[in-house]
Amino acid sequence: MTTPGARPRIGISRCLLGDEVRFDGGHKRDPFLVLTFGRHVEWVPVCPETEAGMGTPREAIHLVTMSKPGEAVDAVRLVGNRSGEDWTRPMRQWARTRLEELAERDLVGFVVKKDSPSCGMERVRLTHLDAGGREPQVSRAGRGLFTGLLLEAFPNLPVEEEGRLNDPRLRDNFVERVFAYQRLRGLFGGRWTLGQLVRFHTVHKLQMLAHSRARYTELGRLVAHAKSLPRREIAERYEELFMSGLARMATPGRQADVMQHMLGHFSEQLTSDARQEVLSLIEDHRTGLVPLVVPLTLIRHHVRRLGVGYLADQVYLDPHPRELSLRNHV
Repeated sequence: MTTPGARPRIGISRCLLGDEVRFDGGHKRDPFLVLTFGRHVEWVPVCPETEAGMGTPREAIHLVTMSKPGEAVDAVRLVGNRSGEDWTRPMRQWARTRLEELAERDLVGFVVKKDSPSCGMERVRLTHLDAGGREPQVSRAGRGLFTGLLLEAFPNLPVEEEGRLNDPRLRDNFVERVFAYQRLRGLFGGRWTLGQLVRFHTVHKLQMLAHSRARYTELGRLVAHAKSLPRREIAERYEELFMSGLARMATPGRQADVMQHMLGHFSEQLTSDARQEVLSLIEDHRTGLVPLVVPLTLIRHHVRRLGVGYLADQVYLDPHPRELSLRNHV
């Protein structure tokens, strides 16, 4: 069960922490993950290849399929580059047990190694063979074998590659989803009440609207009919809608719309000049002149000064630790 206030527990490809478990005996230590994000989370290291018995150092492996490029990828195998040794079955057997163990750790996110035939999330090199196993063609249609199984086992879990986290918007979105998932699991992990669900839904309203108005409407409809539905169905459906909604990128336009909505709650308490200052900064963010932190800092100031309780409770104002400074770059 996720403990409220505890550091989020996140799985990670072990090489990203600096452990020398790569096929060549090296590592891929990521400074942001280790030095910055790592101060706010609890890492759960996983190396599919060494844990499945391949050893370090080892022969490099790659993904192979008999499907043609452009067709639906089917029956992907994990084989040695030189020997052709097939690691598919050992990897799947190990992963089945390992995923059961990870379920007990109650993860709220996972960071995987890009391009890895075991851990890559997307665009992994995939070798297409013809019927005779000859004339190979290579595409970028593959997904790491372990990560594919991870996504099947935990479809709502925030999962991202370390390479994509170099994009400020993708980084902000992933971290936001991690902390949101922790709060959600904290709610449904105990003996929750309908009142607690309504409270959760209320304080996450603006956050969800910044990502998907359609998802917020669906969630509201689910909460409104919650009394007539089985509790397990409510929890499962709410989690699916909530996490899929947050996975949709929050655009500057939607952020601006949300901030204008917030301004409407205290606009009449501001002087004309103060109101115009907020509006100008919101528009500056919409057009890309200033990062999100600029108008939000001013809005947060007015919310605190004027004691606007409804807005002060909104997760949207602080969806993740400010020390990460993620909104300084989006």
